[in-house]
Amino acid sequence: MAWVYILKCADGSYYVGSTVDLEARLWQHNEGVGARYTAKRRPVELVFAMEYDSIQDAFNQEKRLQGWSRTKKEALIRGDFEALPGLARKDFARYNSRRQAEFAETLQTEK
Repeated sequence: MAWVYILKCADGSYYVGSTVDLEARLWQHNEGVGARYTAKRRPVELVFAMEYDSIQDAFNQEKRLQGWSRTKKEALIRGDFEALPGLARKDFARYNSRRQAEFAETLQTEK
């Protein structure tokens, strides 16, 4: 089994990682040998963990979570799964409206 996890650092920031031994990895982070990022921000606290069948699945989810905003990570930590889609960084409705306006403007200038 493998894990993806989120740590809350002493400075309030979040660290996302993956491992096959969650307990050992948490110990490493708090000893300052887990990662350069957490070594400077100890102590760290485990605030979220999810188990996966393979390390590859956990690693893929780690990379996904690393791209999330702080607000979206905090919704996941709270277990507020309904809020997650609304917290996506890309606002597709606004993006599509802007693209349509640009397209319409292009049509006007080509006439």
